[in-house]
Amino acid sequence: MDPAQAPDGTQAAVVFGWGPVVAGDEFSYTGAPNPLKWGVYNSPGHAGNGIRSPNAWSVDGSVVTVSGDSAGTTGGMSAKFAQQQYGRWEVRMKTSARDPKYHPVLILWPNNNTSPNCAEVDYAEGTSDTSRIKFFLHYACSGSNFQTQTAQPIDTTQWHNYAVQWTPSGITGYIDGVQWFTDTDPAHQPTVGMHQTIQLDWFPDGTATLPSQMQVDWIRVYR
Repeated sequence: MDPAQAPDGTQAAVVFGWGPVVAGDEFSYTGAPNPLKWGVYNSPGHAGNGIRSPNAWSVDGSVVTVSGDSAGTTGGMSAKFAQQQYGRWEVRMKTSARDPKYHPVLILWPNNNTSPNCAEVDYAEGTSDTSRIKFFLHYACSGSNFQTQTAQPIDTTQWHNYAVQWTPSGITGYIDGVQWFTDTDPAHQPTVGMHQTIQLDWFPDGTATLPSQMQVDWIRVYR
């Protein structure tokens, strides 16, 4: 069998030879996310909408699930590992047939929660269009030009591998080992160390919300 077509699906790490895993989580335990690896949010939700609760998370021995309910109680968590400048991250993720108001997102976020250019790398973000996934590279704090982006049709209810490579020459995104985003403009690159976050954000619009889930099979970090 082609190793890039293993049960874990086609991985950018295999296709491009990223080498050994240096950090991450296989979620091969049960209960809450490992507190040595994750800081689980207990706070208001995105833009103050709903609640990010530790109770929204569960690990079943192979997969971590974050559940968002009809009232906007959902979850997010931040990696304590691989807080670094440059590297490669890959995550195997899927969702339920989600409500369009629940947005799954895989992010590289500044280690100190701030950076001079408001850097943020949303390398897989679901929006109200549930048939597509988007990549957003935020590189400015204000103005009409503050991000580059792309979108791709995809069925997020199936497992896919989302990856981002950050090097001194730029940022590149991959889905199932295929490049779908790149930005090599030096002015667009983060200037501080970054780390992984996983979030299921709620964007209410006044209509009823259907409970929705986001699942992650593993996260693997490479140099």
